[in-house]
Amino acid sequence: MVISMPKRNLEGCRVPVKLKNSNFFHTAEILSVKEFSDSTLYYVHFEDYNKRLDEWVTTDRIDFDKLEFPQKKLLKDSSSTSLISLQNSSHVIEASYVPASSRGSSPDRENSSDGLIKTSSNPLKRKRPEEFSKDKEKSKEGSAMEVECQPRQTGSMISNINEQDIVTRMRNIEWVEIGRYKIKPWYFSPYPQEICTLPCIYLCEYCLKYLKSLSCLRRHLEKCTLRHPPGNEIYRKIPHSFFEIDGRKNKAYAQHLCLLAKLFLDHKTLYYDTDPFLFYVLCEIDTRGYHLVGYFSKEKESSEDYNVACILTLPPYQRKGYGKLLIEFSYELSKIEGKSGSPEKPLSDLGMLSYRSYWSQTIMELLISTFGQSNYSSYSSSGNSENQEPALSINEIVEKTSIKRDDVISTLSNLNVLYYIKGQHVIYLSREHWDRFRSQAQKRNLRVDPKLIRWNLKDWTKRGRW
Repeated sequence: MVISMPKRNLEGCRVPVKLKNSNFFHTAEILSVKEFSDSTLYYVHFEDYNKRLDEWVTTDRIDFDKLEFPQKKLLKDSSSTSLISLQNSSHVIEASYVPASSRGSSPDRENSSDGLIKTSSNPLKRKRPEEFSKDKEKSKEGSAMEVECQPRQTGSMISNINEQDIVTRMRNIEWVEIGRYKIKPWYFSPYPQEICTLPCIYLCEYCLKYLKSLSCLRRHLEKCTLRHPPGNEIYRKIPHSFFEIDGRKNKAYAQHLCLLAKLFLDHKTLYYDTDPFLFYVLCEIDTRGYHLVGYFSKEKESSEDYNVACILTLPPYQRKGYGKLLIEFSYELSKIEGKSGSPEKPLSDLGMLSYRSYWSQTIMELLISTFGQSNYSSYSSSGNSENQEPALSINEIVEKTSIKRDDVISTLSNLNVLYYIKGQHVIYLSREHWDRFRSQAQKRNLRVDPKLIRWNLKDWTKRGRW
């Protein structure tokens, strides 16, 4: 079929695309077009599918007969210049990406992230057209001041507010090789542009420095003195180990870790000031050294008692129980701190599944261990007992697990074991509940031994600027 308009103007159009290894078509949005001498490729996002499934497709997989052009949506605004304002405005994210050409560079600039990351002191701002009247400029200033008064979002990665940016919606790295694994990334990560054009980037699995070729990686490994993450080893149970890394003392490693994590996290945008954060890195140990499995980060001071800011298990280690191991370790630290904790929201789809599974198993294990082989199948959650039935309050569950009260209640509700009877909440466990969660507990081989944790609580309020 002959298209009546240039292919490069198809960005934003919706069109049916044949799914890979299938004869079914699914509606997708065209995000970008690449034209070659003999073919054309289209980068598409399938509607209602996760962005990690986005891909480049050829023309033969697209049904151009059902092409739908995007419809412009005008925002309602009392100002007559609202449309002009939209056309002439641009958003600047607080943690801005600084191109390599705008900063001083060293001979190894292409292999280092020093100078890549910079935190802007200015929050979101809007450019205003010069032809606006002074009165309208004052009204714009007022709205900008409201934005400036908003507190920054927490976490070493903040919620993605730049979803409309077409560049960040496209995966920019084809392959990444780290250690013995070659992994296909899922999402955009702001690596330098000269690195993104390569078919594969290579990461040192010890310091996480990115390099442009295998030969560069080999030369780097001859000079790299690390065989484990920097920081303090606070837990070791062969073959696993946890390291605590201060984002201020080990800034380069923390920034490299965030860049790597962003390849597999879509719901977050990097926040480059790593000083206020601690990173807990999980490694597998063998004769060659310590190999990165996953990590979670947390704020040194969290006003909302978050015990996790960002959490990730690398794809080669997923579905092996490492996600729950990271979650369990974060709650063991919360127990040492003597307070309950919860992860920052939003969670990714995989993260939410992992947390719900952990909460369910942990609470069920507590109930089963508390009541043992009792003949009773219903327990009061209010702390009161009737007919000498064993009782366990919500607050006691929170105290023993360090799981936030809201998370405990939502988990019990999702399990369909929480009922309101005779003026009090009652947990009712059927034999099916017991059998199912006992079998799941037996399959869970990776557990944290609290006795092996070597970690002391620090009072960051007395340390000035961390």
